Amino acid sequence: MPTITVLPHPSICPEGKTFEATVGKSLCVNLLGQHVDIEHACEMSAACTTCHVIVKDGYDRLEPSDDNEDDLLDQAWGLTPRSRLSCQAMMPASDLVLEIPRYSINHAKENG
Repeated sequence: MPTITVLPHPSICPEGKTFEATVGKSLCVNLLGQHVDIEHACEMSAACTTCHVIVKDGYDRLEPSDDNEDDLLDQAWGLTPRSRLSCQAMMPASDLVLEIPRYSINHAKENG
């Protein structure tokens, strides 16, 4: 079973975390299922960017984003060429390393 490694984030996952992930489920669902409480203000309906993640390793193994996701990502804080909405990116059959950005369009994380 593939794993997701979450790099340390000051408030969401201070020590980082590695866990087995379910292939075919969104990255957001996998993260929430492991108590990595990533924001998802639109309840995973692809209407915001609060679940934005940066795929540090494994980006090329994800299915490509669609136009709607790309348009939304243009509004994300800290956008990179390896950014994805975790509610839209489905877990592949290989390992991923994710970074959760320090900020979202909801608010700035002020602790850390």
